[in-house]
Amino acid sequence: MNQTLVQKLTRTKLVAHQNAEDPSSSNSLHRSVGLFPLTMIGVGATIGTGIFFTMVEAVPKAGPSVILSFLIAAITAGLTALCYAELSFRIPASGSSYSFAYATVGEFLAFIMAACLLLEYGLAASAVAIGWSDYLNNFLNNAIGWHIPEMLRSPTIVSTAHGIEVHGGHINLPPIILVCLCCLLLIRGAKESATTNAIMVMIKLAILIFFVVIAFSGFDINNFHPFFSPDGGAHTTGMAGVTAAAATVFFSFIGLDTVATAGEEVRNPTRNVPIGILSALVIVTVFYMLVAVAAMGAQPAAKFAGQEAGLAVILQNVTGKTWPALVLAAGAVISVFSVTLVTIYGQTRILYAISKDGLISPAFQKVSPRTGSPVQNTLIVCIVVGLVAGFVDATFLWDMVSMGTLTAFSVVSVAVPVMRHKEGPSAVKGFRVPGGPYLVPGLSIAACLYLMFGLSMTTYTIFGIWITATVLTYFLYGMRNSRLNRQ
Repeated sequence: MNQTLVQKLTRTKLVAHQNAEDPSSSNSLHRSVGLFPLTMIGVGATIGTGIFFTMVEAVPKAGPSVILSFLIAAITAGLTALCYAELSFRIPASGSSYSFAYATVGEFLAFIMAACLLLEYGLAASAVAIGWSDYLNNFLNNAIGWHIPEMLRSPTIVSTAHGIEVHGGHINLPPIILVCLCCLLLIRGAKESATTNAIMVMIKLAILIFFVVIAFSGFDINNFHPFFSPDGGAHTTGMAGVTAAAATVFFSFIGLDTVATAGEEVRNPTRNVPIGILSALVIVTVFYMLVAVAAMGAQPAAKFAGQEAGLAVILQNVTGKTWPALVLAAGAVISVFSVTLVTIYGQTRILYAISKDGLISPAFQKVSPRTGSPVQNTLIVCIVVGLVAGFVDATFLWDMVSMGTLTAFSVVSVAVPVMRHKEGPSAVKGFRVPGGPYLVPGLSIAACLYLMFGLSMTTYTIFGIWITATVLTYFLYGMRNSRLNRQ
């Protein structure tokens, strides 16, 4: 209690303390998730998000060179994945980047990191749920010839070329329904949610293989000329367009962080979490590149802008039939459910970790003794995510998610050399980032900063407001109520 301000801001939660939570406590999560469902959590949170939706946002910026954008994003994620793998071996707790930061760089930066993660997960869940509405509408149209009425599938707050518009009487109802379904499943428990997710991910991978095979039948090499966007708008020509597109699609690698958020519910976490992270990265990268190449080869870049349910439309155009589009839209409806489910799951586990440390209300750490899940926490998250998804245009959300993800990945990279320095010669043997404590983390930070330069000034402004609110919350509530402050 007599600590100075600087000491309070930089106090750390010991790794030993992170791993010593009482498993018999009524507020402890249950270790019920194995390696395969854990890997599928990572795959489920990534594949689908970047492929099913962001091609429409990214291709107009980069043209056919969007393939390079996915490659740059994958390399950046790969560098960070190695850092995640080392830290998750030493800190197998809920909270992911937040827990890593708390054990290394101190409480204040950990709280800032938590705010970035909450922004990242909350907006990602909303954005993905919004995209789900397009594929649901495409499926219903091809299956029974019925469209969801425009007033029930369009948001109230819309971004247009003339600025922000408010469309009274409009609501995007399908995303709200999706979030409610995810909420019901998550309340039942982590094991049930992980099993359901694994099934949906396998369906998703099969659907994407189906897309690649059919799309390659209509492959036209002329669609890759010119490779770089000659006129994609201000500051998005050539490599500038590739960078802007890479920054937009990067949020789709959020799944790496989601694997680490499950650390407290994974069996043998020191082994399974690092393996799960790296396995998910390999699977995701292979599928992203295959689908991106197939999509660009099957359709000219100019047709992607503003295209709803893009992959389904590509199949319909290639085959001249509706049944391939129907199959893909059905697969997308199922697979995007898994993305939304896992993203909301990650959000609730981060809030759980922060609450256990006393930095936010204790309501977020209360666990149901029957289901082993934080019910009140889940309800609050789903209400917020559902409201954003139902009333806000997805255009506002994509880049904000990338900003949160890139910030989180940067701090994780910084945490590796700090942790190595703290442990010294007594470090526990296990997975280590190759090349020493500085090379890979340094490259990871540089790659994240490179992608940040591709984001808009509006994104920086909103992010600045969010961080300002976070700092005020910490000084008004978090610092005083911190569990470390009371010990």
